[in-house]
Amino acid sequence: MAAVRIETSFLGINLLGQLPRTLRELLAAATLEDLEWQPQPDRWSISMVLAHLADVEEKGFGSRFRAMAAEENPHLPAYDPLALFRTGATFDGLLELERFSVMRRSTLEWLGALPASFIGRTGRHEEMGSITFGQLLHEFAFHDLGHIRQIIELYRAHAFYPHMGSFRSYYKINP
Repeated sequence: MAAVRIETSFLGINLLGQLPRTLRELLAAATLEDLEWQPQPDRWSISMVLAHLADVEEKGFGSRFRAMAAEENPHLPAYDPLALFRTGATFDGLLELERFSVMRRSTLEWLGALPASFIGRTGRHEEMGSITFGQLLHEFAFHDLGHIRQIIELYRAHAFYPHMGSFRSYYKINP
């Protein structure tokens, strides 16, 4: 009998694998202007969201999963999502999407090789205290869905809403 792996025991694993393809398909017709548009100076553009996804894949989720797999109850530092942008760097959204896609594939291959028993492993998050591997997996999928929603809202607000004429009165947008 084959060992049960995380890939077969965690329902969100398929969702995690779909995000890169979903984003590529969604943004296939997006212009550079669509990708770079920020609704306000303190709000992220689509390119910034894509850069964040690549960054958090490694520094947030990946590092925590690996620490929890390597040792029992490790310290898990907080992740600062704004640190990436404090340098004033700019990002090529499509390159960031490809970088994220490669990283996600690697993350899922690694996760898929772990036994399902790892779901119960724990770590000590710097801000939240004790968390389990399973809780982190669920947060991973929840995080993905939130950024899909964010990217969709940015895209529709910039690429379509301004050109809808009177139909705009039917909608309230909050990109």
